[in-house]
Amino acid sequence: MGQQNLTVVTEFILMGLTRRPELQLPLFGVFLSIYMITVVGNLGLIILTKMDSHLHTPMYFFIRNLAFIDLGNSTAICPKMLVNFVAEQNIISYYECATQLALFIFFVVSELFVLSVMAYDRYVAICNPLLYNVIMSQRLCHVLMGISYLCSAFQSLIFTIKTFTSVFCGFNAINHFYCDDIPLSSMLCSNSQEIELMLIVFSAFNLISSLVVVLVSYVMILITVFGMHSAEGRKKTFSTCGSHLTVVVVFYGTLLFMYVQPKSTHSYDNETMTSVFYTLVIPMLNPLIYSFRNKEVKNAFHRVLKNRIKVCI
Repeated sequence: MGQQNLTVVTEFILMGLTRRPELQLPLFGVFLSIYMITVVGNLGLIILTKMDSHLHTPMYFFIRNLAFIDLGNSTAICPKMLVNFVAEQNIISYYECATQLALFIFFVVSELFVLSVMAYDRYVAICNPLLYNVIMSQRLCHVLMGISYLCSAFQSLIFTIKTFTSVFCGFNAINHFYCDDIPLSSMLCSNSQEIELMLIVFSAFNLISSLVVVLVSYVMILITVFGMHSAEGRKKTFSTCGSHLTVVVVFYGTLLFMYVQPKSTHSYDNETMTSVFYTLVIPMLNPLIYSFRNKEVKNAFHRVLKNRIKVCI
């Protein structure tokens, strides 16, 4: 063991999604398509909410940040995974792995916080509509996002620094398709138990605290909605938070499936598919949900397109 401790790890081997060579090219095509849709969808949403003045509201400010987070999360993982599908060896350098881990943690934790902030925004809009513009001021929106990013950056740095200043046991094959904290911590000869405990504590705090905010916000929204006498009013209210609720159910449902299922049912295939879903598929779905389920976004797209055509003519 002492000899292993002296081994300096300079690179890692990512085991990837599959070890079957005949599946590499088909999977490359599938995930290239997913990534292209993710980039176009999220970048389009960012540009649209910035260009159209009708979307300069707190809700779309948070949607723009969510799109940035989804784009960043997917970009931190997918390009390297695509390269590994066509490369002979799935190698990632020591510092590239550390960067990928830091970005992954930053964007995933940011998404949890942003979804909870968006739930609070919907609560204020529906339960206190007359005070909405006063409460959800531009300053408060920036403060909430600033706190979210600072908390995410803190956790990202503390885990990355703790992991990559520890000693690896010489074994450099990561049983995953990207540098994740759980498989990396199992490869450490030092501080592994401490890092695993930190992972449990911070993951539980992030998931539970953000979920409590979401649940309390929607309970208050439901109480307000059921207190309305107009069926049309109830329908309109539900439509304003339908997109966010869909995103919340998909994202939290995936995370809860991953962390709450019994250990006896855990398998590499299940965990890999769940990781693929919340790191690559959800960032693709979010802009589609906010586009197809949202009349304001569709109207804004038509306005911007019409203005561009007028300018060209």
